Parts: sequence; C-alpha cells; structure tokens
Amino acid sequence: MERSPGDKFGPYEIVSAIGKGGMGEVWKARDARLQRDVAIKFCAKQFSDRFQREARAIAALNHPNICTLFDIGPDYLVMEYIDGAPPRGPLAPAEAVRLALGIAAALEAAHEKGITHRDLKPANILVTRSGPKLLDFGLALVNDNSGVGIADAPTALSAAGAVMGTVAYMSPEQAQGKPADARSDVFSFGLVLYELLSGRQAFGGNSAVETMAAIIREEPAPLDAPSNLFEIVTRCLRKSAASRFQNMSELRMALEQATAAPASATPSIAVLPFANMSRDADDEYFSDGLAEEIINALVKIPGLKVIARTSAFAFKGQNTDIRRIAGTLGVANILEGSVRKAGDRIRVTAQLITASDGSHLWSERYDRELADVFAVQDEIAAAIAAALQVKLSASPRRYTPKLAAYEEFLKARHYFQKWTPESAVRARECLERAVELDPAFALAHSDMGWCFFTLVSENRIPPREASALMKAEARKALEIDSSLPDAHAVLGLAGVLDYDWTEAGRHFHLAMSREHVQPLVRYFYSHFYLAPLGRMREAEQENQLALQEDPLNLLCRSAAGMYTLASGRFPEGVALLREVLKLDENYWLAYVWLVAHHAARGLLAEAAPFAEKLFSLAPWNVFAIGLFAGILQRTGDPSRAQGLLDGLGDPTAFGAPGGFIAYYMALGEADLAADWFEKAIEQHDTRTPWIFAHMCGDLLTSSPRWPKLAKMMNLA
Repeated sequence: MERSPGDKFGPYEIVSAIGKGGMGEVWKARDARLQRDVAIKFCAKQFSDRFQREARAIAALNHPNICTLFDIGPDYLVMEYIDGAPPRGPLAPAEAVRLALGIAAALEAAHEKGITHRDLKPANILVTRSGPKLLDFGLALVNDNSGVGIADAPTALSAAGAVMGTVAYMSPEQAQGKPADARSDVFSFGLVLYELLSGRQAFGGNSAVETMAAIIREEPAPLDAPSNLFEIVTRCLRKSAASRFQNMSELRMALEQATAAPASATPSIAVLPFANMSRDADDEYFSDGLAEEIINALVKIPGLKVIARTSAFAFKGQNTDIRRIAGTLGVANILEGSVRKAGDRIRVTAQLITASDGSHLWSERYDRELADVFAVQDEIAAAIAAALQVKLSASPRRYTPKLAAYEEFLKARHYFQKWTPESAVRARECLERAVELDPAFALAHSDMGWCFFTLVSENRIPPREASALMKAEARKALEIDSSLPDAHAVLGLAGVLDYDWTEAGRHFHLAMSREHVQPLVRYFYSHFYLAPLGRMREAEQENQLALQEDPLNLLCRSAAGMYTLASGRFPEGVALLREVLKLDENYWLAYVWLVAHHAARGLLAEAAPFAEKLFSLAPWNVFAIGLFAGILQRTGDPSRAQGLLDGLGDPTAFGAPGGFIAYYMALGEADLAADWFEKAIEQHDTRTPWIFAHMCGDLLTSSPRWPKLAKMMNLA
C-alpha cells in the first residue's frame, strides 16, 4: 500500500519517511492523543511471522538501550521515535567503548529473556544524546523458555540450514546455516566494535558469497586500537563459539575493566623467540634459551603479566603483525631481539615495543664474553622492569651454572619442547652431560625427572623404573635447592605412577604453593592428580589458570576440550578441539579425544578420518594404534585392524594393554576393555588414571568391574 505524509492510521498521522527495506518501511508519525512523535513500522504480508516475532520480542524487553513498543496494529508496529543516527567510526577508543557498553547492556537484557538478536549491525543501532538504542528484532531467535510466547521450531527463521542476518555482520555459524545462540551476537558485536574503532568493516568481498567465506575462514586486518580493546575484539571474533566470550555479561565486564584499567595501567609482556643470527643454524637452541630465561626472570616481578614460552614462541618463523600477536596473547608490550654467537663472544640486541602504536620503550645492544650471558639476562630483565615501571624482585639469581653445562641444559629444553619419544631421548642425553659437567645444577636434575616421565608415558621405560629415577633426580634437585617447585611436581607425578595419592598430593601442594606456578605444572596437577580423584571442577579451574598465562598452549587447550567432553558437553568439547587443530592441524593429542568420544556415540563416519589422521601422526603410540584398529573393525576392515593389533607385539609386554583398552573401548566392549584395564593397572601404565577420569564414561562406570578397577589404583 502506498503511504504519504498526511495519511492517518487510527490516532497516528504520518509525517515523513524514515527508511525502507525489502521487508517493510518505517515512517515518522504524530500521536494526536499524546502529542508526541512516534515511529511506525509497516510490514509486508509475506513477513507476518517476523512481524509478530518482533512485536513480542520488543514487548518482552524493558531497557533504556532498547527501543520501546507503544502499540501494535494489523500490519504495523508503533515504537518510540528516536532522534539519532547509526554509529560511524572511526571513533576515539573511549567513545567507542561508551557506545559498546550501551549496546552490550541491551543485548545482555535480551539474552536474559532468552532472545538472540541475530541481526546486530550499525544500521540497527541509533545513537542519541543519552546513548545507543538497539532496534529491529525481526530476526530474533527466541528460546522456548523465554516466556515470550513464540515457538521458533515451525518458522522459516529457525529452520535447519537457513541463513539469517545481514551478510557482513553474520557469525560463522550463521553464514553456514548452523544453529545460532547468544554467542553469535557476541561475534556480531565484535564486528560492530571493530568498525567503531577502525571505520571499516572487518570482512568484505565483491559478493555476499565472498564475504561469508571470509567470515568463515579468514582473519580481519589488524586493528589499530589499544591492546586491551584489541584483545576483546579478537576474542569476540574467534571462529569457534566456544572460544568467544560465552555471554554478554562476561563481555560487558571485560569492557568495563578496559575502561577502568587502560592497558598502560596493567603491565603485560610477551617475549618472542630471539632470532638466531649465528652462522650455525644449530645455535638456535641458544637464542631460544636466552629468551626463555628472560621469561623466567620476568615472571618473578609482582604485578607483571608475562606470557609463557609455549604461547610466545607460537609465532616463531611467522611474519605476524605485532598488534595481532599482542591482541592474541592479551598483552600491551612485546620484547623481541636477536643473538649472534661466535666462539666465546655473543652479541645480544633487544627492544621493548608498545604494541598499540609500535613505539620503542627501550632498546639495547650487548657485546659480551659468552660467560657473561647470565649478566645480560639479568640486565635485560632489569631494563624491562624500569621501562614498565614495575619493581624487579630483589632476590639474587639462585645459581649460576657452569657455561658448558648450561648450554647442554638449553639444548635439552630445545628438544623437550618437541614432545616426541625421540626428542625426549635426546633431551635425556643432554641433561646427563649437563649434570656430569655441573653436579650442583638443580634445574638440570629436575628437568631430568620431567624427561623420565615423558619416556614412561611413551612406553620407553617401565613405570617402576621411571618412578625410581624421577624420585632420585628430584631429590638431588631439592638437596641443592629446597624451594624448587618443579622438583616437587616431579615427585607428585612419581606418586601418581605409584598410585600413592597421599604422597602425590603432598608434593603437588608444595609445588602449587609457590608464588609463581608454571603452566606445565598446573596442567600435570589438574590432569594427573585432581581429575583422577574426581575433583573435576578444580581440574578445569587449574587448567584455565594455566591458559591465562599460556593461551596458545595446545596441551592445555586440548585438556579444556577433554574436560568439556568428559562432562557431557559434546558439541562444545568438539568445537574446542577443532580450535586446537586450527592452530596446529597435526597436534595428535587432540585427535585422541575426537576419536574416542565420537566412537562412544556411534558417530563412526566422523570418527574414522580422525582415527586415520591420529595414527598417521603418532604411529608409535599404542592408544593411537588401538583406537584406529577399533574404528577399522567397526567400519568393515577387520584384516587391517588385526594387522594393527599384531603390531602391538606381545600383549603382555609393557604398554601393550593400553592399546587393547583403546581397541575395545572403540568397539564399545566394556568387559573386554576392563580385562585389559586390569593388566594396564598392574603395569602401572601412566594412562590408566586419566583414561579412568576422562574417557571411560558410561562404558565402564555402569559396569560391575568399575569398583575393582578403582580400588586397584587406590581411587574412590
């Protein structure tokens, strides 16, 4: 129906057009009864479902940042007239945050009512003198328990595969026609905030298809914004919903903290791997080790957030923009440098950079004797503390090892980071030389204990032998330095191997009581101690604390997915593990959990490619062999499955029962899995406590064998 100024609809007289779209049009009108301006939205008949949805959604909400519904007619809505305009960037960070807080508050109120907006964009926001107003709930997804009285299931707006929203502001799940929830609004909110800060859209393309593809697969251009806001936007725009802020309350609080404490007020730093400028490429262990030692010195500074090595080194060899690194890691400052080692001389350069604008806070070059490397590390840490205006710990360096032993120690840590059986053997050889050269080198003894645990985990040495070796090395370390937390953690793991939970707990508590607990210690404490004891909530919390310091640590990120799967939140757990594989598609541990939990649910088509990939990446691992064999057996390839099982060798040999546990778990054969579980427990296989805690689920908990298995491990 054609409308024009002067037309009347009941008590309303049209004044002028406001806007028009494919689903309807909006006019400014005058309410003669109350002498006030209103906005009337007319809806085309074919969109009547949307019209009713919007009316009830708006009526259910009463919030100062959401437009108010006054009246409803047969084909129109009467709402407050808002004298404002859509927001346009770039805006100063403070102004962008002010608007963002109002939008977040509006969405938070909607989500509390069970209403997901699904079409958040600048055009659906009007900025007034009193703040932003959120409009247009026509595509809103309404939860069954919202009380709004709209059933979403029968409508086209909620049908499976339906793509709903405005292309440039969709979440990845919307673009793929997958179910959306409040976290989809979080993604769209990130797009709006990105645009407020930069003045440009985060994703674009020459067509709607190109734009959606970019949203699903690509990352936006680096955002020129303070690092704390960069971090918030980055988290909003993560492809996996499980990795974003999980609700608007959490997001709003992060924005408020960013306003209350600007990045400069909360010192934070990531130390990138130093470039190896030596002629010998094998000297990379030395440049990496120098950067790690600086990290270890900085973590002792109270009030300074320091990113752990694993995450800081994740960008090694990549030409990644510093702002993106800082945003991903959640820091305001970056330290980068280089090392040139020639004979008995070293040259170290280092520069401290403010990530938001690339400015240099401090830089220095050191030309020294190689033996002065420890003094150089201390001087760099002191200079950083001064530049960031934080107080460096007054405690002196615990021990200055002999230089030759120190080099072997750095080589061992270089190998240890690779996390393979072969690299653990190489690390052990280096550490043996280190303690031979310097028997008083406590950290080398402690690292030897970690190395033995890696070897036993991959069936290279039996658990009882490993436990004795771990205890011997850790006790030597503590005789030299009684406060060394790493050594207590090694003794905690030895207690786990012995199924001595009292002794394990005593040493883990000593390790955890130190002022700084490294992420790897938190991981082992949560994974091998808390979880087997059934303290799953504490285990998850400790793992999350590790991720705060080491956000790109794939071991801890896989554990987060594992805990989520173990708690029965299958889609969320799978999403977290897929996020790990986006960071490293060859991280084999993530595939272990994906195979096991898909197989447990009978999702064999999904489990099969994961199992094959797992075996290709870790053919030495008995669990990988067993899971793949079980999937092959279930999908109709018994001869290949038997060949894999034959490859496990003597079934009574150390480690082999773990492969058969995995095989029968993949088959869903509880009693046969329990038989092999008993054999693995008798061998003190390192896998038994965490398999018991994380992977068995209903398969064994419903079995009468469960109490006996628990008792064999001294567990409740």
